[in-house]
Amino acid sequence: MTVRYVGRFPVDDQELSTLHALAFGSEVTVQPWAARLERHALTWVGAFSNDQLIGFVQVCWDGGAHAFVLDTAVHPEHGRQGIGKQLVLTAAAEAKAAGCEWLHVDFEPHLTAFYLDACGFRPTDAGLLKLRG
Repeated sequence: MTVRYVGRFPVDDQELSTLHALAFGSEVTVQPWAARLERHALTWVGAFSNDQLIGFVQVCWDGGAHAFVLDTAVHPEHGRQGIGKQLVLTAAAEAKAAGCEWLHVDFEPHLTAFYLDACGFRPTDAGLLKLRG
């Protein structure tokens, strides 16, 4: 299988919402991805196989030195093939090229090996404040 990694690709809200739901095991609810990404993201990267979106990641930023990985998702039928790692590394390279000095990521404990070992992040202290719910 050949996978192409495409930065800032034209986003179809239905397609990305479906991928996101499959990757996170939730119901498909169409979200306004294209508008959000254009407004808030430094970049986003899609993984495509035969023109089908099979992976996605976005990078938001503060307009300066800090960027943030969000929404890393790989279609379950294509997991454990290095697609997620390549998505994150491609997004990191784009953030670096844009002048960012730091790339942050928050993740659940079961993703520790992926982000720390596979992608090269290092653990840091951080805080989180829940604002709703």
